[in-house]
Parts: sequence; C-alpha cells; structure tokens
Amino acid sequence: MKLPVRYLIVILTFICTSVCYIERVGFSIGYTVAADSVGVNQSSKGTILSTFYYGYACSQVPGGWAAQRIGGRRVLLLSFLLWSLTCALLPLDPNRVILLVVARLLVGVAQGFIFPSIHTVLAQWVPPHERSRSVSLTTSGMYLGAALGMLLLPTLVKFRGPQSVFLAEAALGASWSLLWFKYAIDPKSTASGVGELVLPINKKMDSHNKKVLSAKIPWVKILTSFPVWAIVVNNFTFHYALYVLMNWLPTYFELGLKLSLQDMGSSKMLPYLNMFLFSNIGGVVADYLITRRILSVTKTRKFLNTVGFLVASLALVVIPSFRTSGGAVFCSSVALGFLALGRAGFAVNHMDVAPRYAGIVMGVSNTAGTLAGIVGVDLTGKLLEAAKAANSDLSSPESWRTVFFIPGFLCIFSSFVFLLFSTGERIFD
Repeated sequence: MKLPVRYLIVILTFICTSVCYIERVGFSIGYTVAADSVGVNQSSKGTILSTFYYGYACSQVPGGWAAQRIGGRRVLLLSFLLWSLTCALLPLDPNRVILLVVARLLVGVAQGFIFPSIHTVLAQWVPPHERSRSVSLTTSGMYLGAALGMLLLPTLVKFRGPQSVFLAEAALGASWSLLWFKYAIDPKSTASGVGELVLPINKKMDSHNKKVLSAKIPWVKILTSFPVWAIVVNNFTFHYALYVLMNWLPTYFELGLKLSLQDMGSSKMLPYLNMFLFSNIGGVVADYLITRRILSVTKTRKFLNTVGFLVASLALVVIPSFRTSGGAVFCSSVALGFLALGRAGFAVNHMDVAPRYAGIVMGVSNTAGTLAGIVGVDLTGKLLEAAKAANSDLSSPESWRTVFFIPGFLCIFSSFVFLLFSTGERIFD
C-alpha cells in the first residue's frame, strides 16, 4: 500500500518532536545526576536548566521567518543536524559552567527553529479537515519522547554514566536527519483552503507556492491581533506548567518525596504517556466536532482549551497534598494530560487564523512559551532555595506549594483570555 506523502510527513514530524523531547528530558536527568554528585545547589541547577530556553526564545521568530522564506523542510533538517552535533561533542562536566552554558544556548537556538518549521510544513501539506489530529499527533511526539526518556534514560545513566545520554541523543538526531533527507519533499500545492485536498503537481500551483513564500509578512497585524495574543497567553501558560514539571519533577520525586527514579520503575513515565494519549484524543475529538458540524471551529477550540486548562489547574494545585508516589504521579498525569487536551484548542489555532503565516505566528507564540521556560524553571530553583533556607527541608509540602500554585493560577487566567478573544476563523489572507 502506497502511503500518501502528507501522512509520511506527519509521521516524520511526530518522530522529530519525540527525539527533541528525549534530548530535553535526557539533559535534565543527566545533568541532575552529575550536578548532585558534586554538590551544585538548586538555584545554580535552575540557572543551567533554564539556559536552553534563552537560546530557544531567540530563534523562534527567526525560525518562522526562515521557514517562510527558505522552506520548512530545509530549515528543519539544518536545525536537527546542528543540535545533534552539539550533543555529540559536549562533555557533561558540571564544573565547566561556561562550556555548558554555551552548548545549551546553541542547542536551544537550533531547536528553536524546529516547531515554526514544522507548522510551516504542516500548513502546506495538511488539509483543514485533518488539521487537528495531524497537529495533535505531531505534538504528541513531545510527550511520548518525554515518557521514553523518563523510562529509559535513568537506567542508561546508572550503568553508562551521564555522558552516555548525550551520545544516544546525538545518534537519534542523526538517524532522524537521514530519514527526513531521504523521504521529505516540498509540496507543489497548499492545503490552506477549507476542505481543499492536496492538489496534483502543475506549473500554476508551483507558481502559487513561490508567491506564498515571497509574500510580505503582515507583522503589525499579527502583533496587534487579539486572537493571536490569546494564543500567545495560552502558549505561555502551557509551557510554564510543562517545563516546570519536566525539569523539576525528578527533583520533586527524589527530594520532595524521598524516592529514587530508578526504583519508581515505569510509573515515572505515566505523566508524559498521559499527555501523548490526551493530545491525540483532543485532536480526534476536535476534528469530529468540526467535520460533523456539532460545533463551529471557534467553539470547538474554546471548549477543548477551557476543559483542558481548568482541570489541569486543579490537579496542579493539589500535587503537594499527596505524599506518596502514586498520588504525585496521578496528579501530575492528570495535569499534563488535560494540558495536552487543551492543545487541540490553542495550539491548532495558529493554522486556523493564519494558515499562510502559520510558522510566523507559531514563532511569536512559541517565543512566549519559551520565555515561560526561562521564567518558570529559574524561578522554581529560587523558590526552592528560599524554602530550603526557611525550612531546611525540601521534603515538606509547604516548600512546594508555591511552585505548583503559580502554573495552576495561570491556567485559570489564560483559559478566560482564550474564551474572550480567540476565534477559529481565518483573519490573515
């Protein structure tokens, strides 16, 4: 059976996001072990862990611009090769702070080009009636990658040392690059029209594509649009919660609950596995509601975004109240799962409002999401150092309440912003 090219593109972008998040979780796990072995304090750990997001923030909008001008396929390949090579060459030594900072900045810059490029590619290949589930499948790769990283990498670190994580990540990155180079192609038509399928190759469509790539980008209209800002606010909140949990859950399990990641077995991957499942459920439900005309595109986006974020806010706030591994895993699984469900609202909305400039709008909103990583990861380290100074015990639930309350409050606030200002209609030609 011959697989349609757009399905192959979606599968490859799904694998792409999986590998990227294996890298992010892998650095958190490997660096935490190496840093703890030499007595690095929590605030310093937070600074190093957040360095990635400074580079990531700097390249979001340039990534959207480059994908728009050069083509998402080429930009995606180059960015993957750059971060993979950096991981292959980086020595993981917590005492070589400057080298770690430079390397994490470089990896962050390289990976910052990836999601704007992916949105540009998907906007070109995927017709609107397949959009929710295609984007949800692609982004769910992040969570499957995080789950696999949490499951497999602690064991790799235990038997092969922290440096082995970087070598494994570099090998995965190089393997994906070969697949993308061999199988990915540029489309000869776009799928931006309502109900429009990918069209056969012809000169007229090829000319149209060149016109799209060279079109003037309406920066002022994008940056002053309330629906775009609704996406931006929700992207910030989503990534604040995600990055805080991704970078600090290992510390919460080990210091807050006195549990060993190796001894927790497969349970530590459940929050991310739940994200993988709920992300795809959200995509299927959204496309079902839209194609069966049960709800409009606008109401579908608002419904899934609101349900996802409000349930997640409740789960985040109660995490410190559970003092067993089962309770903490359950609450973090519910929080991350429903946040992923909410992506069928705000995350797909980039292509609803601006299919031609999806990479640009994604770059703008993902810059906000990256800033959330910088603020959230670093702030959490400082909050824990302050709690440690006050209580001298990070195993106390009081030391962690503010850490989880902040993203819980942001979820409530951003869901109301999306209800008020978002739309599912195209607002950019």
